[in-house]
Amino acid sequence: MTLYPRTGIGYDSHRFAAGGPLRLGGVEIPSERHLVGHSDADAICHAITDAILGAACLGDIGSMFPDTDAANKGRDSIDMLEQAVHRVRHEQRLRVDHVDVTVIAESPKIGPHRDAIAARVAGALGIPAGHVNVKAKTNEGMGWVGRGEGLACIATATLIP
Repeated sequence: MTLYPRTGIGYDSHRFAAGGPLRLGGVEIPSERHLVGHSDADAICHAITDAILGAACLGDIGSMFPDTDAANKGRDSIDMLEQAVHRVRHEQRLRVDHVDVTVIAESPKIGPHRDAIAARVAGALGIPAGHVNVKAKTNEGMGWVGRGEGLACIATATLIP
């Protein structure tokens, strides 16, 4: 049994395509673009799921929810996050204590949706909303993110016994 905190890092990115809405952290954000992916392409949830699985040494989101499995087509990423948390609790006897996520995008602006995203993610993790930190940065116009072609997310998760 693990008797110390464990930390994992997750990353995800998706490109934009025409048509909305955009889903981030389980929250629909009004937008004329959406993220493209095999599931619902919720990059916040994907990065957090990877961080949690990594902290528990249980692989990554692709090994748990492969894009070769038709059952994962269009899948709700909040559901995937909840299943990863359940697996970590039951296989490793760990629980999520804290999550920190950074969205890197020129748009949309995350600030107006920060509290709703934190609350939705916290609900999926089974922790207080105050244990989920959501922040955003631009890429200052540089690279594919700076050109508005997509967005990226980086997350850390702390697990405790």
